[in-house]
Amino acid sequence: MNLILDGLLLGLTLAILLGPIFVALTQTGIQRGVRAGLSVGTGIWISDILVIVTAYFFIKEIDEIAQNKSFHQWMGWIGGLILIIFGIISLVKKPKLDEKIPAFNAKSYAGYLTKGFAVNFFNPFTFVFWISVMTTYVIGKKIDGPDATLLFGSIMFTIIVTDSLKVVLAKLIRKKLTHNHIILFGKLAGVILITFGVILILRTNVWN
Repeated sequence: MNLILDGLLLGLTLAILLGPIFVALTQTGIQRGVRAGLSVGTGIWISDILVIVTAYFFIKEIDEIAQNKSFHQWMGWIGGLILIIFGIISLVKKPKLDEKIPAFNAKSYAGYLTKGFAVNFFNPFTFVFWISVMTTYVIGKKIDGPDATLLFGSIMFTIIVTDSLKVVLAKLIRKKLTHNHIILFGKLAGVILITFGVILILRTNVWN
């Protein structure tokens, strides 16, 4: 039970952070609807699970890599550039607001999934967070396989639920917004993503 509570609290900690993940989810939810927003969320969750599984089985190797300054530098640069690119796209691309939310299209939704994966995976904080949790519980408290599954399952459950709620809430907010409001939100989201990208690159250089 304690591991479940710890997992829920750690998941909620991530959920309340107003970072690029929050912006990517809400922007997509408002402009393109729930299905597109959840596609972004799916990319985020897949990248989290990939890091969890890799770190669990190769914790010592991954920890050594994560401690390497060049790792943070490269991840910071790549992650920052990805955020800046998505930000510029948001600024330049004008949403087609006169049309209804388009029907499911595998190619376009694969793009949303890729966006979520890239924004999350190439963020050094993602690795720092999961490796910190892994080091604290798996190595520090020596939890075994079933307990580790319970802990990380609780964290991912919380993340998936809260991210989904963000997307649904964004879709509900869309109904209250005018076309100009949605365009303005898209521009604002672009500026925020670019800002996060620049800050990430600058912080990477400071850390190194």
